[in-house]
Amino acid sequence: MSDRRVVITGVGVVAPGDSGREAFWSMISQGRTATRRITLFDPARFRSQIGAECNFDPQRCGLSYQEIRRMDRAGQFAVAAAREAVADSGIDIPNGDPSRVGVSVGNAVGNSILMEQEYRVISDNGRRWLVDAGYMVPHLYTVVVSSSIGAEVAYATDAEGPNAVITTGCCSGIDSVGHAFDLIREGCADVVVAGATDAPIYPISVACFDTLRASSTTNDDPEHACKPFDRNRNGLVLGEGSAMFVIEDAEHAARRGARVYCEILGFCARSNAYHMTGLRPDGREMADAITVALDQARVDPSDIDYVNAHGSGTKQNDRHETAAYRSSLGEHAYRVPVSSIKSMVGHSLGAIGSIEIAACALAIERDVVPPTANYETRDPECDLDYVPKTAREQKVDTVLSVGSGFGGFQSAIVLAAPGRAA
Repeated sequence: MSDRRVVITGVGVVAPGDSGREAFWSMISQGRTATRRITLFDPARFRSQIGAECNFDPQRCGLSYQEIRRMDRAGQFAVAAAREAVADSGIDIPNGDPSRVGVSVGNAVGNSILMEQEYRVISDNGRRWLVDAGYMVPHLYTVVVSSSIGAEVAYATDAEGPNAVITTGCCSGIDSVGHAFDLIREGCADVVVAGATDAPIYPISVACFDTLRASSTTNDDPEHACKPFDRNRNGLVLGEGSAMFVIEDAEHAARRGARVYCEILGFCARSNAYHMTGLRPDGREMADAITVALDQARVDPSDIDYVNAHGSGTKQNDRHETAAYRSSLGEHAYRVPVSSIKSMVGHSLGAIGSIEIAACALAIERDVVPPTANYETRDPECDLDYVPKTAREQKVDTVLSVGSGFGGFQSAIVLAAPGRAA
């Protein structure tokens, strides 16, 4: 592995609430929530009827009619966020060397909305076991394979280098950025358009989380439904969205005079090989991922200024995660601010890790720690500083962000202010 340094120079966000990087930051820094009763379909038959939806207009975000027709909502999110990130970075990909520009997109549930819609059409709403292929749209194949999302991002940004779609459940958004980090350090690319996208607010996904009893049933008060680390938490709130980044070799960025949000210092992914949805309460695997990421970054636990938590709002996860911080950060776990933006934007599965990285990059740039909205009542098992309700202005040089996903995936990434590791 080379000693190339890797930086983030562009940020694009389509998050619950209004689209765009600045609208996203305004919401989370003010502690406002985007959770509401689901409007994308009638949720009356489900136990959990709430979600964090994006106020997304694909035309206003620059997508053509053809792009809208052939892409699932998740793909549309990714392309809109990628274009914002490229514009933000000021990079001119077509007039550089496109073969040195890669794509790395995280995703958990694929093009599920469009796939369900098309299945309803060709099966006559499920009445036909032998479907009628005459009703198939020409692009149905690309709906079935999630790799099409990476292809669409490449088309939209003129990237001709390595291209991957990373599918590691709710860790996909961290792991896709970690993959970009590795591609640049290995010398396989100079620039990677990386991030993640997901659109899981549709009947099948909502039904799955209902069955697991993992989602909140606070249907009468959606804005306050997601309560990470609070003693009265009763489950996650599904979200949707995308965050994409322009990630570059630091020297490449310096040569073109790019503004740098932050540097990626370390990344680690682990699997607990334990249970598809269960977590050991001691948090050992997440603690190990954190320790390895810190070691790779050459950062002492006491140097961490902010922890962006997975913080899903389930009793199992929040207990597991708190134990992981105690184990990996030692006494510093009780001094460092920890917060979960899922309290405001919900849990967008494969996308959330990248949306949280966007929050971290902006926190570093603006020296503000976003809060955990809705935190009211202390849980003795979750006894850290969770930054309740109100953002905190402080110096933010070094940030740890973590993810935990079904299948036993555990990931951690360390980001730092430009020049911090110089």
